[in-house]
Amino acid sequence: MTARPAAAGRKAVAGIPAGLGRAQLLELYYFMRLTRSLEERLANLYRQGKVIGGLFRSLGQEADSVGSAFALDRSAGDMLSPLIRNLGSLLVMGALPVDVLRQYMAKATSPTRGRELNVHFGDLERGFIGQISHLGDMLPVMAGITLTFQLRGERRVGLVYVGDGAMSTGAFHEGMNLAAVRRLPLVVVAENNGYSYSTTLERQTAVPQLVLKARAYGVRGERADGNDVLAVYDVTRRAVDRARAGEGVTLIELVTYRRKGHAEHDDQHYVPKDELARWERNDPIDRFVRQLTDSGWADAGELEAADARVAGELDAAVQAAQGEPLPEPASALEGVYVEPPRQAAPWQREVTRG
Repeated sequence: MTARPAAAGRKAVAGIPAGLGRAQLLELYYFMRLTRSLEERLANLYRQGKVIGGLFRSLGQEADSVGSAFALDRSAGDMLSPLIRNLGSLLVMGALPVDVLRQYMAKATSPTRGRELNVHFGDLERGFIGQISHLGDMLPVMAGITLTFQLRGERRVGLVYVGDGAMSTGAFHEGMNLAAVRRLPLVVVAENNGYSYSTTLERQTAVPQLVLKARAYGVRGERADGNDVLAVYDVTRRAVDRARAGEGVTLIELVTYRRKGHAEHDDQHYVPKDELARWERNDPIDRFVRQLTDSGWADAGELEAADARVAGELDAAVQAAQGEPLPEPASALEGVYVEPPRQAAPWQREVTRG
């Protein structure tokens, strides 16, 4: 992409990453607003008892998911693996809000046909794979996927998210070590959001900054403000460019904050109230709105239009998903090992009558 010059009467933004123009800045805003608004709709459905299982929100972390995924090139076949709070990255890659709603409500029409919940689903055509609940385990999986890119000589890049707690697991070490030794085209985004469930960073690792762990593997490490969507995009784009050029792995630490509990049922009793208030003042969407309007790269009307677009899309998605059926019980027997022939009767025990 080529950066678009500022329109007449507008002052260019200092420090805008190369390759972004006004249209891309508005896209970043749209995806951040879509992420937050979709989760707010899900919270309302959760309180109505329409969400099956837990609800995991990314309030305060929208910039790190959206900005990092925006740096990938879908047309080149780049892929990512999300965590439970990376809804924004899935939306950037093309996931549909209605499918996310179907997943959370376990509808028969969901990507997993009601067998899995929340963002535990993948879409290879859109460039993302379903996550594994065991934290840290997606790093060796993505190392394997990017190894196939390398072996086939494809200029594709993989991106995987890990949390601060996952970086203390054996799976993280094994996957990172393999990726480093093979110089795989992989970007590892470490989301330092302050908590591993209810455990603070200093209680589960001795390093003051997660990026320091890059040295142990001999890979490049960078650290950025995870609540600044442009800083996130910029640092990730550099890492993607290096990976595509054959320069191997980059470990990126994004410093952000989880403003909700581990899940909607978590009352955050372990979080100091002044800490929450401080990070609320550092809200990534509010910061980006100020940056856009103060710089002249967007005006109130353009942002209101994006908000209206989000509201309209979510109204339609919620209406569609709520009216769809739950899966038939017998469907649980289909496709356990391989998809059955169309219209095949479900398995049942035969009884021989004498």
